[in-house]
Amino acid sequence: MPELPEVESLAAYLRATATGLRVARVELAAISALKTFDPPVTDLVGARIVDAARRGKFLDVVLVDEDGEVLHLVTHLSRSGWLHWRKEMSAAPPKPGKGPLAFRVVLVDDDGVAAGGFDLTEAATQKRLAVYVVRDPDAVPGIARLGPEPLADDVTVDVLAAILAEAGGHQLKGVLRDQSTIAGIGNAYSDDILHAARLSPFKAAGKLSPEEVATLYAAMRDVLTDAVRRSEGLGAADLKAEKKLGMRVHGRTGQPCPVCGDVVREVSFADSSLQYCATCQTDGKPLADRRYSKFLK
Repeated sequence: MPELPEVESLAAYLRATATGLRVARVELAAISALKTFDPPVTDLVGARIVDAARRGKFLDVVLVDEDGEVLHLVTHLSRSGWLHWRKEMSAAPPKPGKGPLAFRVVLVDDDGVAAGGFDLTEAATQKRLAVYVVRDPDAVPGIARLGPEPLADDVTVDVLAAILAEAGGHQLKGVLRDQSTIAGIGNAYSDDILHAARLSPFKAAGKLSPEEVATLYAAMRDVLTDAVRRSEGLGAADLKAEKKLGMRVHGRTGQPCPVCGDVVREVSFADSSLQYCATCQTDGKPLADRRYSKFLK
């Protein structure tokens, strides 16, 4: 799933590549992807892209139509979605329900000359990619309930301490992934943040000592800042590979821990999994797989 660093880089890529271009046509290939009806998606045609931004894990493409009205094309790529920039776009309309394509935006310059565009795709049987056309991004339910941005200047260690205290007995892994608590962190970066902080994913958030809170805060900022830095300047096609290469423990089950050399272990859930190092994070005690038994404390 694209998380804060990848969506930040996608926004930067669109700002550099698509700003100033106009929408020639939009094509909806997956009806289930479009979550709004007012304004209609056809209102994007003729509008000029003026900006692109990230809000949590949402990508917000900002446009101005011919009457000066601001529109927002907002997408959440979910677990298996992605944005593909195309230098050349097919003239043939997509066939609904065929292949991974969900939504297409075709762009032209001020002279009407074809200038590429982008496809939103989803390579999964469960279709969760979401597209919204709104006048105010806060009209998107997921954006309206976002928590603070973890890299924002006003998110201090004291702010994180208050968030963890309020979370009480909830496990750290879940707290970091809860978008209404902290925006932009998903399954992958929560694994790596907790590994860097040497904390169990199942430790109760409200039971961290002040020293552990400070360590978690530093790990959160360092892991995300490094990931954003590594993604800077990359095209959309290269971001997935960069994310995978940069992971500390996430997605590395069975490989040696980069810190201590112990094997990276996994806990599986119904629809996801987490990775951790027992030596670094749980005093050498493996966590039981929840599919078969309760978590070890």
